[in-house]
Amino acid sequence: MITKSKILISVFAALFLLLLGIQVYFMYKTYQVKERDIYRSVNDGLTNYTDNLEDIQEAKERNDDSLQEIIIQYHNKEINKKDFLRYFIENRKSARERLVHYIDSRYQKDGYEISARIRYLSIVHLPDSSKVITEPIVIFETQDKLKNPRIASNGSWETSTTKRNDTDKGHIEKKNTFLVKTQTDFEIRNIKSIVFKELTLLIICCIILLSGVLLLYIFTIRNLIQQQKQVEVLHNIVDNISHEFKTPIATLKIASKALKKEWNPETLPLIDRQISRLESLMFQLHKDEIPDEITAIQPEDWNFFIQDLSVTYPNTDFNLENTVSQELPFDKNLMETVIKNLCENSVKYGASIIEIDVRNSSQQLEIEVSDNGQGMETKELNNIFEKFYRIQNNNIHNSKGLGLGLYFVKKIITNYSGKIEVSSQLHTGSTFKISIPYEN
Repeated sequence: MITKSKILISVFAALFLLLLGIQVYFMYKTYQVKERDIYRSVNDGLTNYTDNLEDIQEAKERNDDSLQEIIIQYHNKEINKKDFLRYFIENRKSARERLVHYIDSRYQKDGYEISARIRYLSIVHLPDSSKVITEPIVIFETQDKLKNPRIASNGSWETSTTKRNDTDKGHIEKKNTFLVKTQTDFEIRNIKSIVFKELTLLIICCIILLSGVLLLYIFTIRNLIQQQKQVEVLHNIVDNISHEFKTPIATLKIASKALKKEWNPETLPLIDRQISRLESLMFQLHKDEIPDEITAIQPEDWNFFIQDLSVTYPNTDFNLENTVSQELPFDKNLMETVIKNLCENSVKYGASIIEIDVRNSSQQLEIEVSDNGQGMETKELNNIFEKFYRIQNNNIHNSKGLGLGLYFVKKIITNYSGKIEVSSQLHTGSTFKISIPYEN
């Protein structure tokens, strides 16, 4: 059973890890698709807007040769690079402002944090294909710089001076034509948080699914373990049930032999008591309650309990001090169970001398059983009254039994609203003190 459980756990662990890997892969692919969709939508919006800006700017510059003139001056080295760049920045100021306003109004409401940049990659003088600039010029960039830019769009436009030819009406002559190539870059700085926010429901569903599978497995394993323990307990009961009946059976055998040898008037009462003892044991195994019909215990019954034990365990000294002188309102069979279970428990764990003190005072029955057995460790004292619990050494039970004796004692005392205390010292012995209140 244990081997099968280990195999089951290993198989589930492998399947669960496989399921977890599939879920992680699925989430990763979903993340990539969602990220591409977001970038694509932002890219389309920025591309359309920047293309529109370029068209407006180009139309304006066709009617205004100032840009053409400044490029010609820089091309002819009449102005330096600093003045050339300053002109471009000032000339494109209105376009930058419109782009910033577009980004803020269009994407900030959706929680997007976008960094953008527009550059002139090259300015080429077409007649001779000479380059006016040797490196890209940044025309616009947001306050937050780009770290991992995505290319939004590449574009190009021409600027040139125009002159109408009077000899040929309608003909426009272009001179000093320049080809300007542009590039717009952008980056969504909080792309991860945006994607995860949109995938929150999917992530939660995956976690719930995995947690449900795991909890279902744990619940199943716990049930299997509990069932396995119950089966082991039943096997122990079947293996040891005969031992619980050995005491009265052995006593009956001894009484039978005594009858064969010679007549003894005490033998027949002994046999009757052991038959009652067997009936009581059977009752305990099937029912943990006080019987409806009780036989009140008499003062001499305490002596009979110890006499029976002396016959059954001739190698053990049972010393009884009985000061009870009246009938008490307790069931005789249950009190016999208490006394004999405590004494037999002492015998099982090596006691050779057992002291029993029974007395009543102030409407309270007090029983004290002490022995010189092997004793118990302090940590065991909280567990010895549990059902089926037996003290183990190195996980091996050194004494036979079901682990029901002290459980029945505790059950009986509790039902009578009494209390039981135990003190023990290893290799020295144990003492059980019982106190039960009663009314006449």
